[in-house]
Amino acid sequence: MAQRKPFVGGNWKMNLHHDQATALADALAAGFKDTDKVDVVVCPAFPYLRCVANHLKKAGSAIKVGAQDFYFQGDGAFTGEVSLAMLKDVGVSVVLVGHSERRHVIGETDVLINAKVRAALAAGMEVILCVGEKLEQREAGQTDAINLAQTYYGLAGVTAEQMSKITIAYEPVWAIGTGKTASTADAQNAHAAIRKALVSMYGQKVADTVRIQYGGSCKPSNAKELFGQTDIDGGLIGGAALKAEDFMGILNAAK
Repeated sequence: MAQRKPFVGGNWKMNLHHDQATALADALAAGFKDTDKVDVVVCPAFPYLRCVANHLKKAGSAIKVGAQDFYFQGDGAFTGEVSLAMLKDVGVSVVLVGHSERRHVIGETDVLINAKVRAALAAGMEVILCVGEKLEQREAGQTDAINLAQTYYGLAGVTAEQMSKITIAYEPVWAIGTGKTASTADAQNAHAAIRKALVSMYGQKVADTVRIQYGGSCKPSNAKELFGQTDIDGGLIGGAALKAEDFMGILNAAK
């Protein structure tokens, strides 16, 4: 198995206004220096992308800035949308695609998600592609079927060479913001199934290099055990990413 550098993302969702966002960025830049051991990205809300990026840059931090969403078309007559070129202009290098809230709250389809993945790659962005099952799907024994379908759809048309820019985030929808967490064994099994699917798509060599994050209520208290699993390569963190102490506890577990 290839040695994969852990990758931890903080998805701030629709939280933190200017002063809170910049204060958190400053605290993370000052408190976590081990970016040679762990890749880190934070994803603020749209209005604060530039100021967070500027604070991290001023501090000399290697923490990356990511966007929670974008439009797959270039600049133009798309009222209310934000283009990849605009995101790059304000310091963004990573984008989230297919987060469960975009799928199940906003209503994004697999076709749209795939268009976003391909557009982001064409723009030179790193992509975190989120996949995951809802509670009723898990209870029906459909966990792997849902995860693999979303993986296949999301990566349609993506080449083996482009996979170096792709991270998969497995987020059991029933464990997001609920305080529930998949057991370590359940999380590892889901990650292993996704990696097996990547082998069928791209071969063992590529599959061994793709990082798969866990994204279901990861906290400092359970991060070390989760990250110690064979196929779990970090986390996509929600609530625990909003407090510097909690997020740095997870980052230190990833080391």
